[in-house]
Amino acid sequence: MIQIGRTQQLRVDSLQPHGAYLVDAGEELPKLPAAYGGAALSVDAERILLPTNQLSGEAEGDLVSVFVYRDSEDRPIATKQLPKAELGLTALLTVTQVNRVGAFLDWGLPKDLLLPYREQTRPVGEGDEVLVAVYIDKSGRLCATMKLYPYLRTDSTHKKDDRVSGRVYEVSDNFGAFVAVEDCYSGLVPKKDLFFPLSPMQQIEARVANVLPDGKLTLSLRDKAYAQMDGDSALILSALRSAGGFLPYHDKSSAEAIKARFSLGKNAFKRAIGHLYRERLITIEEDGIRLTDR
Repeated sequence: MIQIGRTQQLRVDSLQPHGAYLVDAGEELPKLPAAYGGAALSVDAERILLPTNQLSGEAEGDLVSVFVYRDSEDRPIATKQLPKAELGLTALLTVTQVNRVGAFLDWGLPKDLLLPYREQTRPVGEGDEVLVAVYIDKSGRLCATMKLYPYLRTDSTHKKDDRVSGRVYEVSDNFGAFVAVEDCYSGLVPKKDLFFPLSPMQQIEARVANVLPDGKLTLSLRDKAYAQMDGDSALILSALRSAGGFLPYHDKSSAEAIKARFSLGKNAFKRAIGHLYRERLITIEEDGIRLTDR
């Protein structure tokens, strides 16, 4: 079947003065995530027009790679001009204008892509870059959404402890920071591992802490404990020197106080000061930690 919103191989059925009519060539397209549904994907027509200005010597029976969308009059139409985003893909697009129905995004086709207000997770303005997924609304039109969670892929080849880059797309007080790894895979920095604030559209480097059974990635902003300890120790030494050699924090301090002062978890803090103590760089006193005379 001919599918809206996707690049596909179609066959030239007939050539007319106003273009070529294309029909299904039987290509098996990659399966889309469940979030996209199914029935709305198919075009309610056995053949679809590729306008004359898109032709380059095709003959009847030829296969041609096209993207199928709806034109300014909401008619299904084919184009050889490939968009920056389509169903099953996420993309970073630029806002061209904002009006009473929503924001419009440049996705590389003559008709801009609508980002409705209800699909925005924060206000956007002209010139802003936004990470979006493309979906089909109830009227069968292609639109964009910033609510990425159900549309991100879960088939990455990343393994535990891999280093990855990603873009924060939502921050939840309950769960943590949701991240689009490589702008397309589903990732989460859990709330307990957020030792400093993150904001939407912020790009981060992270470590894959776990690959869940459903393919989603749990991320950590810190290296493994043994690799992170030297960095944490250096941070605490620097803070001690800036404070004149003494800080009122120790292994009995609250996790909240440690996190607020050093952006470290309590276990990481205890490992770091233990390391500094064994190296005889600090002493641990009842009311805090102190630089030694070394």
